[in-house]
Amino acid sequence: MFGLFKKSQPSEPQIDFSGIAVDLHSHMIPGVDDGAQTVEESVALVSAMKDLGFQKIITTPHIMADYYRNTRDTIERGLDILREELIRQNINMPVEAAAEYYLDESFDTKLQKGDLMTIGDGFLLFEISFVNFPTNMFETIERIKDKGLKPILAHPERYPYLTDSLDKYRQIKESGCYLQLNTISLTGYYGKGTQKAAEELVNNMLIDFIASDMHHLKHAGALKRSLNLPLVRTLLTDYQLQNTILL
Repeated sequence: MFGLFKKSQPSEPQIDFSGIAVDLHSHMIPGVDDGAQTVEESVALVSAMKDLGFQKIITTPHIMADYYRNTRDTIERGLDILREELIRQNINMPVEAAAEYYLDESFDTKLQKGDLMTIGDGFLLFEISFVNFPTNMFETIERIKDKGLKPILAHPERYPYLTDSLDKYRQIKESGCYLQLNTISLTGYYGKGTQKAAEELVNNMLIDFIASDMHHLKHAGALKRSLNLPLVRTLLTDYQLQNTILL
């Protein structure tokens, strides 16, 4: 009788992320940005991703001139620490590192120098301002491509000035830029406007990659819940995602 009044629990997902295999956007290196702060937190995030079916992690610390002045050296030293701890705890999960570059005044200098931390076969993950669309967006995409790299715009659904404009999303994609969706956007984690934009991007076949953008265990919980959503099941079973090329 009293069981009728218990809060219902979400059902266990019937699928996982093993079909796409690779997560290409996260913040798991300890203490270098707004993601994991300790190696213990990093290991907990890696373990959560393993439980969700991922077979490989490419973690991508922020590189931003004003906030996170990471370099290849700081990132690779942190990666070594994480890898050593995973070995010590007998956690079998390949972890590589690239970066999530912010399109700021220092980015073009980094691009010209050429020592950029890329994903797989030359994919370059970048993010843009959450306030204004960059006036040099399309010129920058062209410069990235001129360097023989393949630009990926991180979480396009999260930029408020884009969420009502499928035409702008199409324009970005047609310029030769790949689009990477944060899977948990589809759960409403970042708000209803972001959720709606994410749904429209998926329904209009504009997404190339999905990723966790994992910073902490709350993201892991939202990622697990996302597996019960019809659109996420569609992404994982009946959608031309490109994550597996990064294996």
